[in-house]
Amino acid sequence: MTVASTLALILVVLLLSVAAWTVVARQTFAAVVGFVAYGLLLSIAWVALSAVDVALTEAAIGSGLTGVLLIGASARLRVTEAAASPERPGALLRGLGALASAMVAGGIAASVLSLPEPAPTLAPAVAEHLPSIGLGNAVTVVLLAYRGIDTLLESIVVVFALIGVWSLAPDRVWGGYPGPRQYADPNGILAYLGRVLPPIGIIVGVYIFWVGADLPGGKFQGATILAAMWLLGMMAGLADAPPISRTWLRILLVAGPLLFIAIGFAGALTAGAVLAYPDGYAKLLIKVIEAALMPTLTLTLALLVAGRPERTARG
Repeated sequence: MTVASTLALILVVLLLSVAAWTVVARQTFAAVVGFVAYGLLLSIAWVALSAVDVALTEAAIGSGLTGVLLIGASARLRVTEAAASPERPGALLRGLGALASAMVAGGIAASVLSLPEPAPTLAPAVAEHLPSIGLGNAVTVVLLAYRGIDTLLESIVVVFALIGVWSLAPDRVWGGYPGPRQYADPNGILAYLGRVLPPIGIIVGVYIFWVGADLPGGKFQGATILAAMWLLGMMAGLADAPPISRTWLRILLVAGPLLFIAIGFAGALTAGAVLAYPDGYAKLLIKVIEAALMPTLTLTLALLVAGRPERTARG
């Protein structure tokens, strides 16, 4: 057995072990920690499969942002968790759940094992048409040129998710500031990191966004890093989320998807199909779409973590 296959086997065992721990953990916080660890291990697995774009997305969105949201949810559930912990589903219900899980896992395994050799792929066709698009990153080409409707819906879904979070606010604070105001020791380590890391993170986030046209990266990964830097400033008490009633905030939240829709429908006139690009302008229009989505995604991801409006005044 080679070193590579040994490491791959160890990674598989770790993934299965952490996944099992996450499922059987009784404490919510322990399950969330297992979920975050599982996401990080999964990112390593995607890197091993040479899917760096997927690995970045998994680490940023799947493990990072989702993990933070789940930690916040577990903190809110801590009060009721102690009362609910003695409750335990009956043997029949647990057995049915285990059987359903085993059937789903078996179905997925059978589907994967029944794939023909070599597995069907559109990678050669995408690689053949890369020069006509003008981008070097095949993942960006697929997401913005060939599966543009999926990417458009993803950008709209996160905005609707934010609206859903805001709708949980009591009427008396509607339009106010999301989440509680954070305070930290101005001479503590958190305040220090809140001053030092954001400039570096902003550069890294913008770089990852910009190179996404030709290298692994893109708007989702870059926006997650920018949102994380903003949230770090909030946690350190150096910044605060704006009230959701601000007009500029609402404009930025919808500007990216609206521009995407406008360019998509313009393609029906200039290129003969919705979400198509005229010859020679594909790369320019794709970069315009990604640049417009970048602030929308940054604001949406950060405000999702900040939570619903809880106060009507700063501080």
